[in-house]
Amino acid sequence: MKIAILPGDGIGPEITKQAVDVLKALNLGAELLEAEIGGAGYDKFGDPLPDSTLDLAVKSDAILLGAVGDWKYDALPRDKRPERGLLRIRKELNLFANLRPAILYPELVGASSLKAEIVSNLDIMIVRELTGDIYFGQPRGIHLNEKGEREGINTMRYSESEIKRIAHVAFKIAMKRSKKLCSVDKANVLEATELWRQIMIDISKEYPEVELTHMYVDNAAMQLIKNPKQFDVLVTGNIFGDILSDEASMLTGSIGMLPSASLDSNNKGMYEPSHGSAPDIAGKNIANPLATILSLAMMFRYTFNDEKNANKIESAVKKALSRGFRTADIYSAGDKKVSCSEMGEAVIASLN
Repeated sequence: MKIAILPGDGIGPEITKQAVDVLKALNLGAELLEAEIGGAGYDKFGDPLPDSTLDLAVKSDAILLGAVGDWKYDALPRDKRPERGLLRIRKELNLFANLRPAILYPELVGASSLKAEIVSNLDIMIVRELTGDIYFGQPRGIHLNEKGEREGINTMRYSESEIKRIAHVAFKIAMKRSKKLCSVDKANVLEATELWRQIMIDISKEYPEVELTHMYVDNAAMQLIKNPKQFDVLVTGNIFGDILSDEASMLTGSIGMLPSASLDSNNKGMYEPSHGSAPDIAGKNIANPLATILSLAMMFRYTFNDEKNANKIESAVKKALSRGFRTADIYSAGDKKVSCSEMGEAVIASLN
């Protein structure tokens, strides 16, 4: 296994180190090579996605990413900002399928902002299309219109082939779970998502065992809070998936618990926590590394087809939580409050 390690910015290096330490503790002989991305790439090379980093990512079997971004880069030209490096690596590697599980561990029911009966035993998977939609559509930009006013333009667009390939990913995942798939769109207003719904219906004919339902995104946002356990697998476009997956993270108690996988058509993937770089707490050793460690488990499951080590990592996280270890974001009175590095050590101690 050749794995590219891209720590990035803010808390990225702290949380990535804990996941790397877990990987090393498994003693699998993986080749680990580190490179810069985001603000770290700009600082060293003047580019948020340096050529050397992209080359390493292309040649690696999988990528483990920390996080990118920092307020100090906000004044940079748009193409030099850390987030552009993240968008570009997704596009360059064709990582079109983003998987974001939202699982509430029994030990963290009290950390959720919702009542226990609403969220207990929650286990949903959000499948987000990652390389199309309004984030990449052209034309885009800020210009002067015919009235001489500044006008911002972004374009939401999806091609038939883009929708078909994410549909197949979602239906296949649904087949392995409870065979329920909810497609989220805004087909009553947006033609791009009207096409999305039409194609989802067409592809559903190839998966007759899967129950396909549809929901407008505004209703889906409400239903995730009202009755989240009605969902099993949700599939949606890039911008809706970005918003709904962050909302779902709070059902689990903290976005610090939410891993993610971004896959190409051959299941080569980039694995990262769903949260951001949190520059306000960077360097304080208080960040939650569990989303990054759980992303490592997803790496074994989806890229290396190694269910044994995926389960081993997930079981170690559960054991650490059952022993009462909590970082600040999931801490409640009576728990053992630990630092980022101490939580990593707790997971490693629970591997055996």
